[in-house]
Amino acid sequence: MEPTLPVLFLDVDGPLNPWMAKPHRRPAGYTTLRMRPTGWEPPRPPLRVWLNPDHGPLLMGLGCRLIWATTWQAEANAWIAPVLGLPELPVVRWPQMHRRDPEGVHWKTRHLVAVAAGRPFAWVDDEIGPRDTAWIARHHTGAALPYRVDPATGLRPDDFAALREWAAGRTAGA
Repeated sequence: MEPTLPVLFLDVDGPLNPWMAKPHRRPAGYTTLRMRPTGWEPPRPPLRVWLNPDHGPLLMGLGCRLIWATTWQAEANAWIAPVLGLPELPVVRWPQMHRRDPEGVHWKTRHLVAVAAGRPFAWVDDEIGPRDTAWIARHHTGAALPYRVDPATGLRPDDFAALREWAAGRTAGA
């Protein structure tokens, strides 16, 4: 029987693009890119994005099924994946972005739990809060790791180690 990998829902801005880092100081290992995803047309200047090409192999080595869970949606495959050396990844299609939740959870939370459909999942984002963690614990039947990343630093070696360790304990059928 082939092992079933846990899902890793991956946000771009925050975990991969440390957008809150000081604007005059690019984080070590990161490349500065100028991008114009949909909605970022002139007269706006191109969007500054910092990406670390080393993150692609690290993500691929986590032992998870990677899925984009970002407002970049399918454009993450066009703009972000090539820089990181990632293959085209599945994308979460949001029914509505940035909507206010009646219970105060992040607008992604409910939909990610629905998409996971009981499978083990980790969610890597810079906007996860205690309400999200509690809501997921109450409404998701499988293992879940809501993993908040500091948007000023992005994913760090310790984060990759924690995600790898979590995923190793969640591979079914291995």
